[in-house]
Amino acid sequence: MSARQVLTAAQMQAAEQAIFDTGISVDELMRKAAGGAAEWVRRISAGRAVTVLCGPGNNGGDGYVIAEILRQSGLQVTVVAPLAPSTDAAKNARAGFKGEILTSGGAAVGSVFVDCLFGSGLSRELSAEHSLLLRDLAERHDFRIAIDLPSGVHSDTGAVLAQSLPAYDITLALGAWKFAHWRLPAREVMGQKLLVPIGISAVEGAAQLVGRPTIKAPTQDAHKYTRGLCAIVGGDMPGAAVLASKAAMRAGAGYVRLFHHEPLASAPAGLVVDPMPLKVAREDPRIKAMLLGPGMLPHEGTTKDLETACRHGCGLVLDAGALRIVQGYLIDDGANILATPHDGELDALCKTFAVIAEGRQARAQAVAAASGMVILAKGPDTVIAAPDGRLALAPPASSWLSVAGTGDVLAGIAVSRMATGRDAFTAASEAVWLHGAAARMCGAAFTADDLADAVSGAMSEACE
Repeated sequence: MSARQVLTAAQMQAAEQAIFDTGISVDELMRKAAGGAAEWVRRISAGRAVTVLCGPGNNGGDGYVIAEILRQSGLQVTVVAPLAPSTDAAKNARAGFKGEILTSGGAAVGSVFVDCLFGSGLSRELSAEHSLLLRDLAERHDFRIAIDLPSGVHSDTGAVLAQSLPAYDITLALGAWKFAHWRLPAREVMGQKLLVPIGISAVEGAAQLVGRPTIKAPTQDAHKYTRGLCAIVGGDMPGAAVLASKAAMRAGAGYVRLFHHEPLASAPAGLVVDPMPLKVAREDPRIKAMLLGPGMLPHEGTTKDLETACRHGCGLVLDAGALRIVQGYLIDDGANILATPHDGELDALCKTFAVIAEGRQARAQAVAAASGMVILAKGPDTVIAAPDGRLALAPPASSWLSVAGTGDVLAGIAVSRMATGRDAFTAASEAVWLHGAAARMCGAAFTADDLADAVSGAMSEACE
């Protein structure tokens, strides 16, 4: 099992079918999944009465099995089932429940509500009747648990398919994460998310959830060049490049050089500000990665800098202004290039590379395939897409990141990780995690400078 893989509904069905092909029945797998979920519910309920809402499909079947396990453990359990079971496994599960079953929720009493009405197969709007029942039961219980997904959520998109979906305290994902667990708006109502293993194997081509990287400390004989030299090209508004440089200095590279035509009073003492023209500097083979774009405005000079950087052949991070001038002819096959657009810049890339797609993930994947660049499409639910089809989803980060300059910090972390030898996709994944960890350490109402300073602490968490 891969605890970080994220599956579509179709991939999950195929993964379950692979289990059935080994000789395990649907009923046996249901008992395993429901047994793991029931143990969580039992612990959480701590002796309190439980109401389980069961739907017609196998998610409802899970609910019947959960209810019977809780009943046998001595808890007071009421099942509400507005629809009869429609699958053989759900029918068998209902027959195995020996407690009370209500067809409406008016008489249901309890402290803990368990939602098993609809699961990952839902693709249409909940009826008004079922939406009302769901809200009513949720409001009359102190604690709310969703099994696999809250009812009224589209598994693949995170779209809400119900009116006024209730907020849950815990969501117990069965077998593998689904896209909705990490997508807005659905993830906002799921509370704490826990994974219940059921024996799902690693799925080829599955998306992955960005996790804590493993970063090794420099070797005893390391020096600034073996740790990696990264170059950051200053733009017309140099403050952005200084922010990126401060983050890069704390993210692992041994040497950070900021190329800018004049001294910068805001530059920290440890940062080398180099007035050398980039066309001369590019001859330095020790430069392992470059960052262009922060504070950069589109004009002839920046276009020449971009062309120069692309010809160097080192790892390259393109951010902000560089994303609005990059063209396909500049990108060689197999180039190690990372682009870090927000939604507006992603729109510009879609136009540049003739991409038509809806949604951040689909657009990022299409631009990656069309351009040959790794795309780190940043936002409240960030995605990383590679030209070869790899996809990573970022877990939620602090909403206090919504302040000017934090994107420059992210780009600085990414170029630093590339300078240490990471490929663009790995560098993007590590940068996203370090960026989020630094934000968590900052607490509330921080500045981009605060965030850059906190990158060292995030690195400490990631180091072995």
